[in-house]
Amino acid sequence: MDENALSCLLRERIIGCEICMTAGDTQRDDFSGPYIKHPTSSIQHRASNKNYKQMKNLNKFLSLLMMLPLVFHMGMAQKVPLEQGKSYTLLGLGDSITEGGNNFSSYLYPLWKKLYLGGYQVEFVGPNQADTKIGGIAHAGFSGRNAAFLATNIDSLYRQFPADIVLLHAGHNHFTEENPVEGIVSALTSIVGIIKNVNPEAIILIAKVIESGKLPKYSYIPQLNERIEQMVSEAQQSYTEIYLVDQAKGFNWKEDTIEDKVHPNASGAAKMATIWYEKLETVLEKPSQSFNPTLAVYKKTVSEELQLHIFEPSDKFKNDQKACIIFFFGGGWKVGSPLQFYREAAYLASKGIVAISADYRTAFENGTTPIESLQDAKSAIRWLRKNAQKYGIDPSKIAAAGASAGGYLAAATGTVEGFEEPEEDHLVSSRPNLNLLYYPVLDLGPDGYDLVEMKEVYKEISPYYAVNNDTPPTLILLGTEDPYLSVENAKHYKNKLNSMGVGGELKLYQGAGHPIFYYRKSPSEYYELMLHETETFLNKHNYLMK
Repeated sequence: MDENALSCLLRERIIGCEICMTAGDTQRDDFSGPYIKHPTSSIQHRASNKNYKQMKNLNKFLSLLMMLPLVFHMGMAQKVPLEQGKSYTLLGLGDSITEGGNNFSSYLYPLWKKLYLGGYQVEFVGPNQADTKIGGIAHAGFSGRNAAFLATNIDSLYRQFPADIVLLHAGHNHFTEENPVEGIVSALTSIVGIIKNVNPEAIILIAKVIESGKLPKYSYIPQLNERIEQMVSEAQQSYTEIYLVDQAKGFNWKEDTIEDKVHPNASGAAKMATIWYEKLETVLEKPSQSFNPTLAVYKKTVSEELQLHIFEPSDKFKNDQKACIIFFFGGGWKVGSPLQFYREAAYLASKGIVAISADYRTAFENGTTPIESLQDAKSAIRWLRKNAQKYGIDPSKIAAAGASAGGYLAAATGTVEGFEEPEEDHLVSSRPNLNLLYYPVLDLGPDGYDLVEMKEVYKEISPYYAVNNDTPPTLILLGTEDPYLSVENAKHYKNKLNSMGVGGELKLYQGAGHPIFYYRKSPSEYYELMLHETETFLNKHNYLMK
């Protein structure tokens, strides 16, 4: 096959209706759908020790190959110059202390948050999922299992999830009467050797385990931690990238565990996350950027204070009145975090716009429905208008953006009447001046997202049925295989906007599902092209500084 034929074949995969693009990954949103916990017996060998590096190099080559048509179509001059550091995969390996539970915390979410804020691009992997406020976080923690169990299963497990980084915390689930210390150390040594045999470049952090007040059962742990330190020192003579992490230091079971005196509470999980993070900072490549937005409370509810995460432009725009964009995260109104849009907000702030990622109530943390989420979104926009002068914002240039459920919120603030907080000043408008919708939910009814709890009010609360003359100009970025918004309905929505004299634009991505990109994974070429469309739309409406 010659070069032109290869180019044509690849381009066939990515020709969209209005822009040439694909998403590669068409599985459901990080936040939507059930999380399947795979039993250990289901772990299969995906790679042999012989071909591990070959597979890794082949994947890199194929990824680069699939980028070629995008370069042919878009042209290098149109590419958005995002700073990208090295990306990593991470496997949390251990027992229930890694896994977490219904009544106790795991270090997984607070560690993920620290890494994300620090600018590290780390994807957590593993056969299991821990339920958190951002959805499932993958791991290899096995409740009730010990180090010997992990040693028996690590070969198949690690071949299926050959992570760049392994965090190993194992030593519980024995009785002191067993005299288990040497057996545990032997198992940990075996785990390290098997991982290094599969992937010599793996970074392995081995923890001195947290101590427990459940005595005499766990009275062997101080002795175990001394032996773990010795074992790590010995392993470092044979392997590179082996590090000791002292999780026992500063951990006080009287303050940092739940009533069982074993499993971490929120404080204990946060301490473990901090210890892991501090060591990771010393061994990982320094990221190109980190995030430190200004936090401002825009609303107080019965259960919490809701904040705006504000990214302000540099001092060179200090004396200018600036446009503003506010992002709402996705997650099916059930889970999610304002951190989802930190990358976009930081980038757009560099273009002279005040960029904000908003928190709002979700079912996971508040037991709420989309109605409360919409009330919060409207409150956020109203608060911005009332406080526009403080942040140098032009109150007539507020754009609302979001993905999935967040795209619904952005669209609903521009279309749906009512659903306001009764005690707020309704003379200050909660309607944005511009909408940017990434694979949004526009219809909560049976022909759209089909949300059962909204079946009585779906027409009143769905943007699809609420377009009016005051709806702001709108950009929709949508995959042709999106299960919640059909291409036909998206075109109908755009046409309704245009028929009312409101500018409506629709960009379709052939073969892409829902979502089109994952914020917990490294930005792809497709993501950069979507950001390019965002920037173009904002420039068209004079929202960015020249």
